[in-house]
Amino acid sequence: MDLPLQIKARLDALGVLESDVEEVFIRGSGAGGQKINKTASTVVLRHKPSATDVRCQQERSQAVNRLRAWELFCEKLETRLRAAEAERMAERAKARRVNRKRSARQKALLVAEKRRRAETKAGRRDP
Repeated sequence: MDLPLQIKARLDALGVLESDVEEVFIRGSGAGGQKINKTASTVVLRHKPSATDVRCQQERSQAVNRLRAWELFCEKLETRLRAAEAERMAERAKARRVNRKRSARQKALLVAEKRRRAETKAGRRDP
């Protein structure tokens, strides 16, 4: 069964090959009675390069669970990419803040504080 074009487009945008994702159908667990225990309607997707696992057992239909699992998989990878990009941007912003020059007012206050401190220390010297 092929994936919908929307999911294929999202995977292409993420740079994930469909062949890198292992798709397994297993029996479900939890509430649902005999039906959930007898049918392999739970879908598990494993992407080894990114160590991402997604498990979907929301519906009774294997086909619906499969589509939802792929959507969850794409969302999970997109979230990771956004978080990594935000972290890179935060690091760059921090580097800019650390390396920027002091304003004239900051510099004047710093020099004034140094002079005051020097006068305090000078008063401690032996006569």
